[in-house]
Amino acid sequence: MNIAFTEIQETIRMVQMESLDVRTVTMGISLRDCIDADAEKMNEKVYQKIVGYAGELRETAEQVEKEYGIPIINKRIAITPAAELLGQASTDDAVMLAKTLDQAATDIGVDFIGGFSALVHKGTTRGDNVLLKSLAEALSETERVCASVSVATTATGINMDAVREMGEIIHDAAVRTQDQNGIANAKLVVFCNPVEDNPFMAGAFHGSGEGEAVINVGVSGPGVVLNALKKHPDADLGEVSEVIKRTVFKITRAGELMGRVVADRLELPFGIMDLSLAPTNAMNDSVAEILEEIGLERVGTHGTIAALALMNDAVKKGGAMASSYVGGLSGAFIPVSEDNGMIKGLEDGALSLNKLEAMTCVCSVGLDMIAVSGDATPASLSGLIADEMAIGMINKKTTAVRIIPVPGKNEGDLVEFGGLLGRAPVIGISPFNSDKMIARGGRIPAPLQSLIN
Repeated sequence: MNIAFTEIQETIRMVQMESLDVRTVTMGISLRDCIDADAEKMNEKVYQKIVGYAGELRETAEQVEKEYGIPIINKRIAITPAAELLGQASTDDAVMLAKTLDQAATDIGVDFIGGFSALVHKGTTRGDNVLLKSLAEALSETERVCASVSVATTATGINMDAVREMGEIIHDAAVRTQDQNGIANAKLVVFCNPVEDNPFMAGAFHGSGEGEAVINVGVSGPGVVLNALKKHPDADLGEVSEVIKRTVFKITRAGELMGRVVADRLELPFGIMDLSLAPTNAMNDSVAEILEEIGLERVGTHGTIAALALMNDAVKKGGAMASSYVGGLSGAFIPVSEDNGMIKGLEDGALSLNKLEAMTCVCSVGLDMIAVSGDATPASLSGLIADEMAIGMINKKTTAVRIIPVPGKNEGDLVEFGGLLGRAPVIGISPFNSDKMIARGGRIPAPLQSLIN
C-alpha cells in the first residue's frame, strides 16, 4: 500500500513539476489499397480511409489524458510513403494528394500527418520522382503535412543524385516560404537508415513491414531526468547512468500504459514505444541541461559527446527493461530550436555546427531544427546532408537532417518559428564550397559493414 501510494505521488510530481508527458500518440495507417489511376478517386479513398481509422483518435487520446492525468501533447498520423501511391500520377496530382492529407488532418483535429515520403537510397521509381518534384510546393501549400526522404542506408550506400536534389528542394522550399522564415523545411527530414515505426515528426511514415493500422507512442521526460540528477550532485558517472536508467524506466511504464489504453479503445494493435528524450522550450525541459547537470559548464564544450553517449545508452537500457516493444528512434533528440540549452550553447559560442554534427554519432538522429543563413547554396546544403548520411551509413544507425535556410537572415540573427518548433539562432556555414563533389552525382558505395550475411 505504501509503495503504491509513493509511486502515485511520484507520478503526480513528474507531471506537475517536471514536465512529464506523452509527447505523441501516432496512428500508422496503410494506404496501399487506395492506389488508383484516377487521381480524384484515389484522393477520395485516401481521405475516407484516414477519417475512418483516425476520426476518433484525438477524442480518445484526450479522454485517456484526463482519466490518467498525464498530458498527451500531440496526436498524429503516419501513412504509407506517398510515393508508393504516385506511380501513375503527375506533379499536380501529388500536390493534390498533399492537400487531401492536410484536409483530413485538419478535419479530424490531429497536429501533423507524416508520410509524404520517398525511399530513394538506391534509386528512384516514377512515383518517387513525382513526389520529389512536388515536394517544395506541397510543403509550402500545406500546414500539417510532414515529409521525409531516405537517401542512404548502410546496406546500399548513399544516393548522391538524391542528395544533390534534396539540397535543391530545401533551397526551393525556403524561397517559397520566405515570408515565414522558410518554415516549410521544418516539416522535411532527409534520412539515412530510417525506421518504419517512428512516431515522431517530421520523419514518421508507416513502413511496408507494418500492418493495416497501429498505435505507436513517443514518450518524453527530459525535465524528469534533469530533476532526478539534481538529487545526486556528487554521484560518479556510473551512478549517474543508473539514475537515468531508473528514471527512464518509470517514464516508459507510464507512457506504455497510456498508449495501450488508447490502442485498446480504438480497437487497434499497440505497436512500439519510442523512448526518445525530446525537449521543448519549457523551462527545465532540455536535453542540453541534462548534459550540463552531468558536469559540463555549457553544452558543446569538451566532454559533450561523452556525456551524450552516457545519457543515450542509459535511456535505451532503462526503457528496454520497461517495455518489450521498444522501437522508433529511442535515445535523445538534440533539436536546436526546441531546446533552450542548445540555443544558449550556440549564443555563448560553446556549440557549433561542427560539434552538433559530431554529436550525431551518439544521439538518436542528427542535425535537427537548425536554422542556417539564407545565402546557403543548394550544393552546400547537399554537402551537409552528405556528411550526416555518411555518419549514419558507417555507424549503422539512423541519422537525419532537418535544416532550415532562412531567407534574408544572417549568422547570429534569432528566428522565431512559433509553437513547438520554437526559435533558433541562425548558424553560418562554411564559405568554402563542395560544388564539384556534389555535381559528380552517382552513388557512394555501401561500406564493408554492410556485408554481414
